Amino acid sequence: MQRVAKIVNCCFVENSTIGDKTPTETQSPPLPPSSLEIDTGPKINMPTSMKTRTDNDTAANVQSEPPTATTFQKQDTLPRLPIPTLSSTLTRFVQAVTPLLTPSQLTETKSKVQSFLQNDGPKLQSLLEEYDAKAASDGTFGSYIEEFWNDAYLVPDTSVVLNLNPYFLLEEDADSKIAKCQILRAAALTFSSLKFAASLKNETMKADVFKRTTLCMDQFKSLFGSCRIPKKGESDVVEVTKDSSHVVVLFRNQFYYFRGLWPKSSNKDGEVKVAVNQADIAQILRTIVKDGKNISKAESVDSALGVLTTLPRNSWADAREKLKKISKSNEDALHIIESALFVLALDEFAPEDVHQAAANMLHGTHFMVQRDEGNDDSTNLSMRNFHPSIAYQGGTCCNRFYDKLQIIVCEDGSAGINFEHSAIDGHTTLRFVSDIFAETIVDFAKSVTKSIYSGGSLSIPSILNANIVRASDANQGKKKGDTTYFDTSPKKIHFEMDEHIKDSIFFAETKLGDAVNGDDTFILEFPNFGKNLIVHNSMSPDSFVQMTLLIAYYRLYGEVVSSYESVLTKRFFHGRTEAMRSTTTVAEEMMKCWNNTSSTEEEKLTALRNATKQHSKLVKEASEGNGVDRHLYALKCIGEKNDIYSELFSSDAWKALNHTVISTSNCGNPSLRLFGFGPVCPDGFGIGYIIKDSGLQYSISSKHRQTQRYALSLNETLLEMEELLHPLHRQQMGSPMSPRREVENKRRIFRLKI
Repeated sequence: MQRVAKIVNCCFVENSTIGDKTPTETQSPPLPPSSLEIDTGPKINMPTSMKTRTDNDTAANVQSEPPTATTFQKQDTLPRLPIPTLSSTLTRFVQAVTPLLTPSQLTETKSKVQSFLQNDGPKLQSLLEEYDAKAASDGTFGSYIEEFWNDAYLVPDTSVVLNLNPYFLLEEDADSKIAKCQILRAAALTFSSLKFAASLKNETMKADVFKRTTLCMDQFKSLFGSCRIPKKGESDVVEVTKDSSHVVVLFRNQFYYFRGLWPKSSNKDGEVKVAVNQADIAQILRTIVKDGKNISKAESVDSALGVLTTLPRNSWADAREKLKKISKSNEDALHIIESALFVLALDEFAPEDVHQAAANMLHGTHFMVQRDEGNDDSTNLSMRNFHPSIAYQGGTCCNRFYDKLQIIVCEDGSAGINFEHSAIDGHTTLRFVSDIFAETIVDFAKSVTKSIYSGGSLSIPSILNANIVRASDANQGKKKGDTTYFDTSPKKIHFEMDEHIKDSIFFAETKLGDAVNGDDTFILEFPNFGKNLIVHNSMSPDSFVQMTLLIAYYRLYGEVVSSYESVLTKRFFHGRTEAMRSTTTVAEEMMKCWNNTSSTEEEKLTALRNATKQHSKLVKEASEGNGVDRHLYALKCIGEKNDIYSELFSSDAWKALNHTVISTSNCGNPSLRLFGFGPVCPDGFGIGYIIKDSGLQYSISSKHRQTQRYALSLNETLLEMEELLHPLHRQQMGSPMSPRREVENKRRIFRLKI
């Protein structure tokens, strides 16, 4: 059966009292009081929800728009993504595959392109234009590629871990008291996230702008309250619960939740307000951690339901349906998790270095712990006969729910994000992360200057525009159970599991272990130079970094391979990304020049400048919707819809272009230390990079390839480039070290570090 992709919206109506048997289905209730006691009684009957699903529903349709709303107000003015002309795309296609093919393959490709241009191509182009016009007229899809790109994410029956979900690793918090404390760091990030969610729901958040152009904000409607839902024999769907107000917390593989936002119905003006402050959240998290430690780590792994989200999608769909059939409370409990604003994962792990920190954010840690008879972890275990009882999973890889946006905080306060990628791109998540990180800095700055600037024009403004009305204050004089009592106390989410579900959890963990052990993530933090020096030498920093990746690979393997860089197209309505293929004929000449021992420094620098100039030109074209990949992919898909199968899409050229060995993305700002993702093919590298003013950060992942050796080749390339670039300034003091001697010292230091 064909898996058909779909993104839907849900409406969540919660019970008036969390443990009630009879749900109220008319409105979100006046909310119960703030108690910090964990509900650990019998398995609670989670709230039943009414889900109203409509494809064209949007967050803006259900929000009462405040007078100052700005978030989505320019959506209707955005142009649609243009469909390039057939001839221009085919010309770019030939140019893109030329360095990847042998002379005979290139001759054959040109023949097939000409045949496509004269036969199937015009038919498919006409069908695509008609499809796009109809989609624009009836509002089904925002661009000609949207449906097909959704399918590309949601149809494959593969695990999202390492194959789809990217990660961010945040910089340390500015407040030293918070930076190294897990509870305080998690509370600060959660509080800022709730303020961000409130401002987004109230539509008071400013729209993204790039070079005076307002960007599409549609993806933000799927940032909070969204979840990727597996469907047996079909495509996954992304469900969005628009009035979501609670946060799910994962600790020691167990699920908890608390309510953090007042619903719109609780305010006459329809404004969504934050119901807890940072101190409230810290206390909630302390209570959760204390309760979570009542179960041993070994026992918690046996019921680590979140690990099921790492399975291939059909397997997860099957387990999910069986879990729901066990009891109605399981179905309700699942909905509590899936409809949450986001998941906060508290890890019992402190990374020893940046490589471990990155790997933990990408896929969690994996290590086995011996079961000792005298150890508390060995008690009360219901092991199946065929399950080895000698050890259990002690890593963080099970303390996740990969179908949702996750904030991950380690024991040492290091924090990051892992996000489900099918509905949102890195740029959208970066805006979220940047704002909440900046808000924590502003809060710290306010605490520093509190005695100096107590108010007035010199007070430091907040980044996030959200009102806080503490539930504990609003509940004064009310009794728990009153209709107007708003309960923000943490609740534990219980599941009833039979042996089949426990077996599924065990096998999901072992399969995940294989995937984690097969990943090799290595970080190169190059501190010698960054954006400032590159710009000083009249080159695009992004293009420069792309060329470093190609040269380093060619030096190591002597091969010219397909490379991919995602380019933002959010200037268009429902725009996402276009592919920019960095391996051009000019880049190939550069790679060979830099690997030729007889090349002069001037020749190398000239080749680098030519390649970066060509790259920048193609990036600009891609950002305007004039790339190769999206148009040809849409033509292929529209052909399949109409039973037209062109041989161009089974050609060696098509296969070579789409065998992306070097998959890259540039996503970052001062809030991030690292950004990365897994490779897109078995013999590939997934490379996320951040360009800072005075440094370059690379996160490199592969499956059983020499990731560290590639990083060393990349470091050598950067050091050589540093020798050739004109320095920002020269300083003379004493007896300066020669540039070549200085570079040799830096090489030695790098070798010592790795």
